[in-house]
Amino acid sequence: MLALVDCNSCYASCEQIFRPDLRGQPVVVLSNNDGFVVARSKEAKTLGIGDLEAFFKIEPLLRRHKVAIFSSNYPLYGDISHRVMTTLRQFSPEVEVYSIDEMFLDLRGLQQAWRSYGQQIRQSLWRDVRMPVGVGIAPTKTLAKLANRAAKKIPKCQGVCVLDTAKKWQWLQRRTPVDKVWGIGQRLSKRLARFGITTAQDLALANPKILRNQISINIERTIEELNGNPCFSLKEQPPAKQQIYCSRSFGEKLSALQPIQQAVATYASRAMEKLRAQQFLVKTIHLFLHTSPHEPSYYSRSTMVQTPYPTDDSRMIVQLAKQAIGALYCPRQRFMKAGIGLVELVPKSIAQGDLFTKEQSARAGEVMQALDQINQRFGRGTLFLGAEGTHKKWKMRQAYTSPAYTTCWEALPEVSC
Repeated sequence: MLALVDCNSCYASCEQIFRPDLRGQPVVVLSNNDGFVVARSKEAKTLGIGDLEAFFKIEPLLRRHKVAIFSSNYPLYGDISHRVMTTLRQFSPEVEVYSIDEMFLDLRGLQQAWRSYGQQIRQSLWRDVRMPVGVGIAPTKTLAKLANRAAKKIPKCQGVCVLDTAKKWQWLQRRTPVDKVWGIGQRLSKRLARFGITTAQDLALANPKILRNQISINIERTIEELNGNPCFSLKEQPPAKQQIYCSRSFGEKLSALQPIQQAVATYASRAMEKLRAQQFLVKTIHLFLHTSPHEPSYYSRSTMVQTPYPTDDSRMIVQLAKQAIGALYCPRQRFMKAGIGLVELVPKSIAQGDLFTKEQSARAGEVMQALDQINQRFGRGTLFLGAEGTHKKWKMRQAYTSPAYTTCWEALPEVSC
């Protein structure tokens, strides 16, 4: 049996941890640059606030109903996620961190009743982290996803749904639209509708070989999983990324080259930090720069740049990125967004050199290691490249950011006794 533990409205719940006065109140969290609603508390959903609603369109509604508004605070969310995952590891020796707010647990060999164990998980996370979660328990990942959805949607479940018999999961499948099945989105559900498949049960009863030929092997695996036959195993170590991108919209439109180069240097440093964390080197980078697509004189350009040799040295990539953005830049435009992608990656352990190609020096690797260790110990941005600048007018709009309660000494919550 597997358990899927999923945080309820993760970002909104993170904001409520240090603001208990907001529990039971409508809360929304906005995307980068305060553009769209990306998380809503249960109370905000009941007001009719949809996912990815443009903030400027619904701001009057939010003000009218006194909804608490927050800009995305990723350092806080990342740290709370780490605390949740650390707590969950106490309940199973084999786990898979599926996303920032979801984790699969392997419950094989558990001698305790499933439902009571699920309640223990919920109570521990509430006691230790103050994070509300739903727990779905079933023999496969796909059924565990369905169970988790039921745990949150059906009040009688009280946050825990166990699908340990075919009779239980078939009852739920009859009442679940096919687009709510894990891995079946809106586009695929429209294709399945041509076969008369509109519910999860329709899919479970479909001929897997026919759908495999018509769609893909993954649909066959999903059908097997819906019938209680495991096809997707736990992945205890997430696979290394084959490409790493970092891009942001600017806080204000930029027409000067220098702040654009500073922004790209910052994005390049972030991307290279992720690259080094997974022990890879980069051979090719992708740069792009564009104005707002809503402007009549829309301007968009991109380029690919080859590195002299495979590297994980931020200094080299920042230098190449600045030169490339300078070539893409047009002084008559007001730019809205830029970004960098590390697109051709090789594992550091098997990078192949030759007699005629220069390789990265050992000294460069030592410098980058020291940079990462200092920033890990004292906080990101303690050391940074001068090319990133110190006065960042291009930074994202974050007018409603909460304090970084758990990652910044100056933001520690104060308790008055």
